[in-house]
Amino acid sequence: MNELFENAANRVEQKCPPIWMMRQAGRYQPSYMKLKEQYTFEQMCKLPQIASQVAMLPIDEFDFDIAILFSDIAWHLQGLGLPMKFDPGPKFEIHLSEDNWKQYSDVDKAMEHLVFQSRAMEATRAALPSHKSLIGFVGGPWSLLNYALGKNKLFISNEFKTMYLKKVIIPLLKDSIRAQKLAGADKVMILDSGLDNVSKNYYDNTYLPLIASMANIGDVGYYMRGTPKGSLPKVMKLGFDGIGVDSTVDLNKTLKKATGFVQGNFDEKIMLNESSILVESEIKKWLDTIDNTTGWVCGLGHGIIKETPTENVKLFVKTVREHYS
Repeated sequence: MNELFENAANRVEQKCPPIWMMRQAGRYQPSYMKLKEQYTFEQMCKLPQIASQVAMLPIDEFDFDIAILFSDIAWHLQGLGLPMKFDPGPKFEIHLSEDNWKQYSDVDKAMEHLVFQSRAMEATRAALPSHKSLIGFVGGPWSLLNYALGKNKLFISNEFKTMYLKKVIIPLLKDSIRAQKLAGADKVMILDSGLDNVSKNYYDNTYLPLIASMANIGDVGYYMRGTPKGSLPKVMKLGFDGIGVDSTVDLNKTLKKATGFVQGNFDEKIMLNESSILVESEIKKWLDTIDNTTGWVCGLGHGIIKETPTENVKLFVKTVREHYS
């Protein structure tokens, strides 16, 4: 396990934080696009040696401290039987409803389908140098539910949503987290990026108690984007090993209040700028606002945008490490 990441996870005081970015392997990389000429996205995820090769691309190119499983959150829904293809993102031919949900509720069958993720994790672990960490991920329950429901989410009752989360999605994700840990993940992140359409009342009083059981597995982090205002302190009390926050969150205040690691949260949109001078200046201004690095896992507020120049990613890593050297 990477020493910097281990220290951050255990809140051991250190000067320089570990660095990783969501979507650090992806379409912004020429090396990734070259591989994509030979394989479909589905093949890149489901062929273990290719998934491992993709996961290693940003480690080799940018020297991140942490590698992440190359996969997609939507495979869990495919495992449940929802017909899906990537074009380029997940497109569902049928959406979940109150009439058909029992057809898409077999958790054991879904886990059989997801074995390729464990094989990809094992292959990545084997390829990864011992001084680097490896994390897995699953989609956030609410984010996956949004995908599954499609436009039906506008008409489906909260009672049905709660039932399906409790009976199907959360049990599946818990099994998946355990499987990824067994296959070699140091930590597993729950990526809940689609929270914009959840009410504060439902999120605080129904959803958070539901996902608290996922924290009990151990070595699990929870990333959230679009969290209802004022809900972050409640999330921090659930017992997750760490949290990830977007660029709207005051990172410095969050680091001081957290009991586990905090991942984030430089604005990924700034990374799109073609002026390296401007990007470096913004990174330095951001770093100057952070006066306590204990527990910090440095990265972006969300995933790397595909138009991001690779030189800006190199610049980010270089600037952070020089700042704390």
